[in-house]
Amino acid sequence: MQTEQNEPRPTNSEINPKPMGYPTSEEAMKEQPDWDMSSYQPSGKLKGKVALITGGDSGIGRAVALAFAMEGADVAILYHTNAEDAAVVGQAVEAQGRRFLAIQADVSSATECREAVRRTYSELGGLNILVNNAAYQMGYEKFESIPEENVHRTFDTNIKGYIFMAQAAIPLMHEGDAIINTGSIAGLVGNPHLIDYASTKGAIHTFTKSLAAYLGEKKIRVNAVLPGPIWTPLIPGTMIKEDLKKFGDSTMLGRPGQPEELAPAYVFFASQDGSYATGSLLEVTGGMPKGS
Repeated sequence: MQTEQNEPRPTNSEINPKPMGYPTSEEAMKEQPDWDMSSYQPSGKLKGKVALITGGDSGIGRAVALAFAMEGADVAILYHTNAEDAAVVGQAVEAQGRRFLAIQADVSSATECREAVRRTYSELGGLNILVNNAAYQMGYEKFESIPEENVHRTFDTNIKGYIFMAQAAIPLMHEGDAIINTGSIAGLVGNPHLIDYASTKGAIHTFTKSLAAYLGEKKIRVNAVLPGPIWTPLIPGTMIKEDLKKFGDSTMLGRPGQPEELAPAYVFFASQDGSYATGSLLEVTGGMPKGS
């Protein structure tokens, strides 16, 4: 959703003709994110690899799934609710001549994470790349009003899910394989209306560095991509109105980013191009926060 710097962002009701629950379906959004990777030039960097992407049905995960397929990888995705979104991703991956597997799972369950990893390994013949990307957020004007159940859901999805997926995947991974976590600029600079979410993202950054240290001896690389304001289905139904109207204005580029602008960073970390990168936090933020 490219908008001019001074053009007000549409409200949730303007983006979506009727109120939408969480998680928002990307296919139902009036202003859909750009994810088709139409300007991306692949070069076979992931040929013969198998990737598993949580939250792969929409937003950043969807663009990453397509980029990986374009680079030659077979792709499995985890999705929580929106089977229609997952099917769209499957069509895009298979159009690249790659195998695809969609698994409905809740990453807050260690049991479901183990089963998703088992199915990926069994049905696609291996596991070389794990992308922890599933996320939950809900904005609140007052920190004191965040419900207890929201705190639990945010931490269960955003950090516990990453830990459970890594625990399940590592025994099946080998030297040269990669784990890529989706962090956030909010985990570095904070967000007054997403305090619990920002806290989990800070935890993901520390988790990334700690797990990289743990897996260094096995030569399995662990890195994180830190997005800035990216237009995804996570945004319209979860942000408070004042933040949605100015979404992306705090960047040096003066606009929100698109999922397809994030995907090449994941390819870098997944491929031999990133062979000497581990424990890294790569900011892709449009220049955020903007200096005064």
